[in-house]
Amino acid sequence: MGLLIIQNYSFAQEETPEISLEPSAEVFLEEYTDEFQEKFFEALKQKGIGNHDKAVNLLLECKRLDVDNSVVDHELAKAYFEDKQYLSAQTYALEAILVEPENFWYLNTLVDILQKEGSTIEDVGSKIPIDNVKLNENLAMIYFKSRNYEEALAVLKKIKSSSFREELTSKINDSIQSKEPVEPVADFSNTDEKDADPSETYKSRLEDLIDGAEVTELLKLSAEALESYPLQPYFYYARGYALNKKEQHQEAVEVLETSLDYLLDDPALENKIYKELADAHQALNNTSKANMYLRKIKPGF
Repeated sequence: MGLLIIQNYSFAQEETPEISLEPSAEVFLEEYTDEFQEKFFEALKQKGIGNHDKAVNLLLECKRLDVDNSVVDHELAKAYFEDKQYLSAQTYALEAILVEPENFWYLNTLVDILQKEGSTIEDVGSKIPIDNVKLNENLAMIYFKSRNYEEALAVLKKIKSSSFREELTSKINDSIQSKEPVEPVADFSNTDEKDADPSETYKSRLEDLIDGAEVTELLKLSAEALESYPLQPYFYYARGYALNKKEQHQEAVEVLETSLDYLLDDPALENKIYKELADAHQALNNTSKANMYLRKIKPGF
C-alpha cells in the first residue's frame, strides 16, 4: 500500500484492461514532507478499502502540497473513476498525461475513462500531445491488449514505419484472422515450425546463454533480438538478466519493467522477471521494493 505507482514506459502492470500487473517505480517519498507522506499513504489505504470520497479528499490535499505532481493527478483520476465521477477523472487523467505523455499507465487510465464516457482519444486530441510517437505506440498496445484490433490498426497507420509497427500489425492481423488472442511469444507445437520461426530461434539461443552464464554474448544477442522483435517480453527479460549479472542494476530495472509491459498470461516468465527485479532492487539497497517483487512471485510456476 505504501507504493506510489508511476513507471518509465511505463507500459508501466493497473487492473484493466487485463494487463498482468502495473510495472512501476516508487516515488521516493523521503523527498516529500511528513504531511504529504501521511496524507498520501492514507489516501491509498482509503482507496484500497473502497472509501473513494475520503481518498479523493486526501489526494486533493496532496495536490495542494505539490501542485505539479503527476502521480497525484493519476491517483486522483483513478479514485474519481472508481467513484464513477468520470468528468473529474478525465480532468486529472489529462493533467497527468500532459506532464508525462509517454507514460503507458497514465494513458491506459485515460482510455478507460473515455470508454466509460462513450468517448474516444480523438475527442481529447486537442488537449494532449496526440502526435507524440511513443504515446501512439502506447495507445496501439492498449487497444491490442484489450483486443480492440481495428482501433489498434488505425493508430498504427499514423505511426512511421518501424519494427514496432510491423510486428504489432502482424500480430493484430493474425488475431483478426484466427479470432483468437495472439501471445507475445508464439507457441508452436510443431517442431519444424518452431525451428523455422526466427523469434523462437532467438529465444532458444538466449535460453542456452542464460543456462551457460555467457553474459557478454547474452547482452549482445538480446539487443539483436529486441531490434527485430521489440514486443517480445522474454527478450527484455534476457537483457535484464544480463544487465543484473553485469551489475548494471538500474538499467536492468528499466528493461525488466518494460518486459512486464508486454507480458500477457505467462506466470512462469512473470516469476522470473519478478526475481530479477527483486535482485536488482536489493543490489540498489531498495529493500522495500525488492520485498515487494518477491511477494509477487506466484508459487507453482
